[in-house]
Amino acid sequence: MRTDILKQNEKSWNILSEAFFGVTALPVLGCSIPTENELHLFPDLNGKAVFEMGCGSGHSLKWCAEHGAKELFGLDISEEQLKTAKKLLAENGYSCTLFHQCMEDCSDIPQNYFDVVYSIYAIGWTVDLERTVKNAASYLKQGGIYIFSWDHPLLHCVDLESVSVSGGNRTVENKERIIFSGNYLKEDYYTFEKYGNPLTLQNRKLSTYINTLADAGFAVERVVEETDNTVIEKSADFNSGYYADSKAKKFPLSVVIKARKL
Repeated sequence: MRTDILKQNEKSWNILSEAFFGVTALPVLGCSIPTENELHLFPDLNGKAVFEMGCGSGHSLKWCAEHGAKELFGLDISEEQLKTAKKLLAENGYSCTLFHQCMEDCSDIPQNYFDVVYSIYAIGWTVDLERTVKNAASYLKQGGIYIFSWDHPLLHCVDLESVSVSGGNRTVENKERIIFSGNYLKEDYYTFEKYGNPLTLQNRKLSTYINTLADAGFAVERVVEETDNTVIEKSADFNSGYYADSKAKKFPLSVVIKARKL
């Protein structure tokens, strides 16, 4: 397990905690993708026990409580994020059990206990996908649901560029074309900075996520890799930004996978 990466990311997320308060939380599942209000991936949560892996500021746990969840559990690598989550939930009258640990660590977490385990835009931070998914399986009751969302694996290696198509001595029109700016097959680590703080992630293929679920005893029930209609229908000028709407009109920016423990 890459403890060096975990320590670096933990330090950075403690600093970045305030900047990401409430960002990408249920019912939002990801960037430019239909929300849970439209997809209905989660089962009826009334009276259910739910566990969030990478709970951040606690907004998704709050959403679960508002939809009837009886028991709220969560973990996060950032102690500052957990402080925020605990405060948010308490201010809204909800009790929760929170663990300051990484997704790869399953110590002290109830086994075969939860009805739903989920991760909203956090699964990509794991440094050991196989261990993390096996942990999720161990937390769930038989037949329990596991849902996670993340950047679509194409996003790191596909880009959009604007090109001018000329005819004779004049420009006829501007067109957008998709180009490969990276290697989809290469599942390497990369480091970038967010507000001056280093963070490290690993690229993974979509098949890697699905096969890891299968190996851990899950049956995949649904894969969502589509762009929300509001983004498709609205006008969007060319933009080379990582999560630009102009990109989302051409290929998915996010993916959500729902699986059931066999």
